[in-house]
Amino acid sequence: MTLYFDKTTEAIAHFVGLFAIALEEIRLRDAYEEFKAHQKAQEEPPQLPSVPVTVKAPYELKDFDPRIPYRPAEPEQVEPTPGLYPGLRPPEIPIARPGAEIDTPPVFTRGSSSSSSAGAPEFQIDPPGSVAVYASQQIRLSDNDSVNLGGHGLKFSVQVDNSALMNDLIEAARQISPLGGAEIPGSPEEIATFISTTAEQLEAFTAEQDGQEGTVVAKGETVEGTFVNGEIVEEAPSLDDYLPPPEETPDDKTATSSHASGNFTAGQGKVSIEASVELEAGGNTLINSVELTSNWLQSQVLAVAGDHVELNAIVQINVLSDNDLLSPTLNGWNLDPGKPTEAFNIAMFKHLDPEPSNEEQVGAGGFPTAWAITEIKGDLLIMNWFEQFTLMTDEDTAILASAGTTTSIITGDNTAINNVSLAELGHYYDLIFIGGNVYDANIIQQLNLLLDNDLVGAVEGFGTSGKGSASTDGNLLWNEAGIVEAGGASSVKPMPKSYLDAFGDLASGKKSLPDGVLKDGAFAGMDGLRVLYISGDLINLNYLKQTNILGDSDQIALAMSKLVANSDADWTISTGSNALVNYAGIIDVDAGQTIYTGGTAYSDEILIQAELIRTEPYLGGQDPDALVSEAVAFLGEDMMAPDSGPQPPDHAPPPLDTTNADPMHSMLA
Repeated sequence: MTLYFDKTTEAIAHFVGLFAIALEEIRLRDAYEEFKAHQKAQEEPPQLPSVPVTVKAPYELKDFDPRIPYRPAEPEQVEPTPGLYPGLRPPEIPIARPGAEIDTPPVFTRGSSSSSSAGAPEFQIDPPGSVAVYASQQIRLSDNDSVNLGGHGLKFSVQVDNSALMNDLIEAARQISPLGGAEIPGSPEEIATFISTTAEQLEAFTAEQDGQEGTVVAKGETVEGTFVNGEIVEEAPSLDDYLPPPEETPDDKTATSSHASGNFTAGQGKVSIEASVELEAGGNTLINSVELTSNWLQSQVLAVAGDHVELNAIVQINVLSDNDLLSPTLNGWNLDPGKPTEAFNIAMFKHLDPEPSNEEQVGAGGFPTAWAITEIKGDLLIMNWFEQFTLMTDEDTAILASAGTTTSIITGDNTAINNVSLAELGHYYDLIFIGGNVYDANIIQQLNLLLDNDLVGAVEGFGTSGKGSASTDGNLLWNEAGIVEAGGASSVKPMPKSYLDAFGDLASGKKSLPDGVLKDGAFAGMDGLRVLYISGDLINLNYLKQTNILGDSDQIALAMSKLVANSDADWTISTGSNALVNYAGIIDVDAGQTIYTGGTAYSDEILIQAELIRTEPYLGGQDPDALVSEAVAFLGEDMMAPDSGPQPPDHAPPPLDTTNADPMHSMLA
């Protein structure tokens, strides 16, 4: 039987057939991919290559030791060798013709003031540039810790505010300082005014304070020698001899047998624990250090048409308030076994004379017959202005009790260092003309200020049968400064007429030198001269200001534990041993080995050393135990109860605690 379909039915049948075929292909592909995946999973992975590695660990790791001592290296002042240009030879003058032709040049002969002709050799020398360095280094640290340890059930309710006393000490330091907080001069005119004003202020201060108790003044055209707290000495003391000794680290301690010490018993015996409490609340170190060598411009002869002003000044001040109160309960302790608090002002002035003139070489080499002149229109500035400032507060509060364990707490031992070392080595000329004035000044200001009024009191009932020691002293305030001058006031002479004539020629634009200048004994033996002409002023200022301020007034209360009955613990309390150090050294090489001036020559060197020690009774000289009792509050009985286990979370905000605690810095072992 033959079936006939219309076109619509045939199209539908074709579609159904194609759909069935496509569906079957999808099923086959899915089964095939799953089959290949299973086949791949059954394959064994290849073996990994084996490479032998040798591990070496020759160093044994030790426990953490927070007491890594820092002892700054004692600064060494490097002095130039005698002579104005240490260690270097003057550079040769570059010329366009062979050196033999200089002996008989077509122009610039002695006795001639004519200008150069077309056949004259052309000399090319570069003029120096001004240099100005401004640097300010500041460190500010607040490390006021609060420690509550030992299960005593107490807390400090009130802390003593030392800000008013600190402000009084700062104001007292300002009163005895001849120089206030100077603004940084920003132009050559302001720098020249600053030098002149500073000289006037120092003159007025020395006239007023000379002979006053606590202030020492040395003044003169030149000051020579080393001064320690106002006394001239042959050799300055060494900083290394007065710094607090480094604390003993575990590696430095002598090894002892554990059996002999009784801390270890073989077998099933118990390990005995030495009950002790150790607190280090001081031991801070503040250091400012500057070493400056100024040798930017040099010459055999410096001729100044105007005035020559030279000033070297060192001002050193130590201010100290170290009035401590110790509880009478500690009378059986070893009190203050270390060094007493000491303050040093050390200053050194040294002058290196220029080399003798070359007159003995006249017969051998004669005088120069050629010269090259370069000109600076305006002023030449050499400026170094450094300020170093460190302000640290380490006023700790602690209530301590022995809980029968070995306890070591460090809340101090901070270190702050500012350091600058700079050498300026510049240009050399044979002859320098200054159309204006010369201002040359080296000024050093140093101030150390320490407030270390400690309170160590005991709560009623405190007592111990163990060893005890308390040290609240051993601080060091150290100012050390030195100015080494090569050349200076001793080489200033009146202006010869030949140099005055040379100034007239240079001011009118003539590049010539009179015969009298060429025959100066300083130029004997030279073939040619390198000459620099500055139409304005030459200004050279080196200003160093260093300040250390430390507040380390600690409040310590000693109590008995309510949790563990322990009265045989050993106690070690240290709240002093701070070191405040300022060191500054300037080596200044004058611009001329021989200096001629057509105006006034002013030279002054001034040393001011002052020491202020506040001895007023701390808090009215009250009983430290009474002060502790007023500042300590007993906690409620519920705060000393045993822990009742975990409590449901409390979503209320925590109470505001105004105590400046620093648990991350305090180290408890």
